[in-house]
Amino acid sequence: MNANLAALLYLASGLLFIYALRGLSSPETSRRGNHAGMIGMAIAIVTTLFYQPPASAFSLLIVIAGIAIGGAIGTWRARTIQMTAMPQLVALFHALVGLAAVLVAASALNAPRAFALGSPIHAGSLVEMSLGAAIGAITFTGSVIAFLKLDGRMSGKPILLPHRHLINIALGVLLFLFIIAFSSTGDHVVFWAIAIVAFALGVLLIVPIGGADMPVVISMLNSYSGWAAVGIGFTLSNLALIITGALVGSSGAILSYVMCKGMNRSFISVIAGGFGGETAAPAAGAAGAVAETRPVKQGTPEEAAKLLKAAKKVIVVPGYGMAVAQAQHALREMADVLKKHGADVKYAIHPVAGRMPGHMNVLLAEANVPYDEVFELEEINEDFGHADVAFVIGANDVTNPAAKTDPKSPIYGMPVLDVENAKNVLFVKRGMGSGYAGVENELFFRPNTTMLFGDAKKVVESILRAME
Repeated sequence: MNANLAALLYLASGLLFIYALRGLSSPETSRRGNHAGMIGMAIAIVTTLFYQPPASAFSLLIVIAGIAIGGAIGTWRARTIQMTAMPQLVALFHALVGLAAVLVAASALNAPRAFALGSPIHAGSLVEMSLGAAIGAITFTGSVIAFLKLDGRMSGKPILLPHRHLINIALGVLLFLFIIAFSSTGDHVVFWAIAIVAFALGVLLIVPIGGADMPVVISMLNSYSGWAAVGIGFTLSNLALIITGALVGSSGAILSYVMCKGMNRSFISVIAGGFGGETAAPAAGAAGAVAETRPVKQGTPEEAAKLLKAAKKVIVVPGYGMAVAQAQHALREMADVLKKHGADVKYAIHPVAGRMPGHMNVLLAEANVPYDEVFELEEINEDFGHADVAFVIGANDVTNPAAKTDPKSPIYGMPVLDVENAKNVLFVKRGMGSGYAGVENELFFRPNTTMLFGDAKKVVESILRAME
């Protein structure tokens, strides 16, 4: 295959990737977007195999075996993964991309002629190689830590090391010096020094970040993985890698900005870490604990069913509690019953609800909730004042009025859903514990709020039975 045809096919795959991103921006077109991305990747892989074929039949066999094994594992995992575990899966994907960047850079360094780099390797290629490897290494270990936090294998609370900012700055300076040295010498020892420092930096950047900032972390690591691919793409003069990496890197950066805006947080404050973590309500009598003494109004599923059946306008606010309980299907069934009784049912989605961007949208789509019933914060906030019932199911920080009223609150200034403006609020939650931000939700204590304690799925199913 000649270079012109390869460039044309790489450009076609790039256009398909752009279309894929456009399609993924809406639940209605996400399936087409996914298909476009798959076709684009298939074109890129086949083009690479024909344009730069393996040196021998054995090498080709290894490549085919790698594609088969990886494809089989990916297919199996995609078919068996629970939707609640999707953030963890995404974190692992980012880790694999980062590790691949490091390994490709190491391969190019060890066999430059096989990658058409010449010997000795040009200084410009060494810079690109070192940047790709460094960003890839940070992405790998950072994504592994994110996976462990999301999967509950590591505490979701910030892990704050003493002098962590000074340590990170020192490692950043050391990394910069190693990259300069490597671009001048191409020394293999210096390359692995870059990788080791970057691996350590990835861990230290993510461990101090609490659960409240996980949506930003996911999109940030997505961006890192893209830029790692760009660096390696320039090293290998591979147009597909450059285009794909740039798309992923820029879209991830934009998404990180959107997530930070949704939490009223600066990107630097997220990277600095130390905000948010899973906390429970203080145990009565615990040393140093200040027990909450304000009363809350507690209701039963039967009372909730009666209130919902009488409502003409209902807004459902899903959160991570719904995801954990796998309550999305029961929730849709409840909404269907309400619509049969003449109620207007809408879903309000906060941009940082759940543990990754679009988490709630994915779960509602899985439950076949109509797309035209799902609204973003800016589109629906004014409707709460006209709602008879706001049904909050597992959404905590994103409904906390303290974000608007308490300047001392850690979440003050964060855009939240105006749930408290509804005539009645039904709040489904396991207990009185705080959300990821570690702050108590003032909505619990509002006179129009009724708490429905218990597993979200069981509570909704009980309401459904009571409505029959």
